[in-house]
Amino acid sequence: MADVAVFLAPGFEEIEALTVVDYLRRANVNVITVAVPLNSDDSPMSVTGSHKVTVIADTSLKDFIEKMDGELPDAVYFPGGMPGASNLAANQYLFQLITKMDRRGKLVAAMCAAPAVVLARTGILANRKWTCYPGMEQNLAEYCGSEVGARELTENTRHIENVPFVFDNNVLTGRGPGTAEQFAMKFVELLAGAETAVRIHDGSCQR
Repeated sequence: MADVAVFLAPGFEEIEALTVVDYLRRANVNVITVAVPLNSDDSPMSVTGSHKVTVIADTSLKDFIEKMDGELPDAVYFPGGMPGASNLAANQYLFQLITKMDRRGKLVAAMCAAPAVVLARTGILANRKWTCYPGMEQNLAEYCGSEVGARELTENTRHIENVPFVFDNNVLTGRGPGTAEQFAMKFVELLAGAETAVRIHDGSCQR
């Protein structure tokens, strides 16, 4: 059974986060939701999203790090929403986790604001196709620290518009909350197989 860590920071997009968690758990994927604090000294269990929905996570980031003890999950997921994505991007542990996951070829997923705000600054989008919330791809210099930084960190990248998601190698990116179901089902397919994805699609009366 695959292990997936879903990171929730204050201001996360609720549809994007919970749709993915729900469908992955229907597929019997082991999903753990992780509360990411604004202050490294804090270890909250509850996180409030961008639309004032409060979620109690399975664990705090501090406890997650201690439990993993240097091991990596099979996949990580960063939902969008603002300032949720910015709060994720400010966490140095997550920056290091993304780069380690990529080096090992493990699945890294992000949606909406998170591909541009969280992933771009790690360099993971270089030489890959990807998507994000419309228009955010134009602000990579801000998210990467400078125009020069953005060019270096996203070298040979290709942003794809008007698609629900893009999967390139081990990186899955999604466009926005309205595409969360399609994104989540691709996630299911990658971790649990096409047969399971079809079963869940039909059983949940998807379009």
